[in-house]
Amino acid sequence: MHRNNRYEKQGDKLLKMPGKLDRGPVDFKSRIAEKESNILALGSRDVISVPPTTTILGAIGMMTTHGFRRLPVCDPGTKKIKGIVTAGDIIDFMGGGSRYNLVQVKHKGNLIAAINESVREIMTQDLTTAGVYDPVTKVVATIIETGIGGLPIVDEDDVLQGIITERDVLRILTHEMSDLHVEDIMSTSLYVTSPESPLGTATKEMVTHQIRRLPVVSDDVLIGIITASDIMKFIGGGGAFDNLLTGDVADIMNLPVRELIDGSMHTTIPEEGINRVAQEMLDKNVGALPVIENSRLIGLVTEFDCVKALVER
Repeated sequence: MHRNNRYEKQGDKLLKMPGKLDRGPVDFKSRIAEKESNILALGSRDVISVPPTTTILGAIGMMTTHGFRRLPVCDPGTKKIKGIVTAGDIIDFMGGGSRYNLVQVKHKGNLIAAINESVREIMTQDLTTAGVYDPVTKVVATIIETGIGGLPIVDEDDVLQGIITERDVLRILTHEMSDLHVEDIMSTSLYVTSPESPLGTATKEMVTHQIRRLPVVSDDVLIGIITASDIMKFIGGGGAFDNLLTGDVADIMNLPVRELIDGSMHTTIPEEGINRVAQEMLDKNVGALPVIENSRLIGLVTEFDCVKALVER
C-alpha cells in the first residue's frame, strides 16, 4: 500500500502472529442448540424501519438517535423489505465509494442537496436475510461466513419481522467459557490513520478495505479510534453542517480526523480472556477494542472476532 505522512498501513510496527486465526471448520451444533423457531427470540422484534422516500439525512438522524448501525427500508403499506442502509453505506456516500457519485456527479459536490435525496438512492438492495423459521445454527453460520453484522428477519412474504445482529449472538455466547485470550483472535495487520488525516481519506480507506473503524495513531501512540458510526453521528448530530461554508462536501471531508475524536476510549491487553473482553464490549456498547502492550497499539479485537472464536470453540 502507498505510504504517506497522513495515512499508513501498520506493518513492522505491529506484532505478527501467523496462523492464530486459522481454526478449522465451524461446528455450530456443538455450541448452539438446533431450534427451528427461536430466531426472533435471539434477535429483536422491536425493529424500526423507514420507507424508501425517507431522506438520507432523515435516515441518518434515525440511526443516530437510536444508536443503530443499520436501518431496514420497507414499503410503508405492505412492510415488505426493500433494502437496508448501514453506517458503511453512509461512509460510502460521504466520499468513500460509488455512492459518492450522488454527491459529486449528480449534485456537483453540494452535500446539502444530495443528503436530501431519498434513502433508496444509497440503500443496499441485494440483501442477505434470515427467515423466521431458520435454525439458529444457520443464521450464525451466515453471519460468520459473510461477515455481515446484522440480518433482517423476514417471513415467507419478505415482510420484516425483526433483526438479528452479531451483538445479539455474542450476548448468548459469552456464557460459552473459553480458554482463549485476546492475542489468540485479534487482528494484527491494521490500517491506521493520523490525527491530521482528512476525513475524506479515512472514509475512502474504510470503504476500500471494508473496515468499520480506524485507530488514530500519532508517533506510535494510540490517541483514539474513529468508526463509521462516529462519522454518521457527526453528520446526523448536525456537527458536520457547522463546518459547511459553501455547501460543498469538501468543507467536511477536508476536516482532520481529530475533530471527531471524543476523548473516550476503551482498550484491552493481549492476555485478557475473550469471555471477559466480549462482556466488556457488551457493557461499553462498543464493537471493538484496541489491544495495547507497553503503551503501544499491537492489535484490534472485535465483536465478530469473539463470536467466531466462541462458536468455533
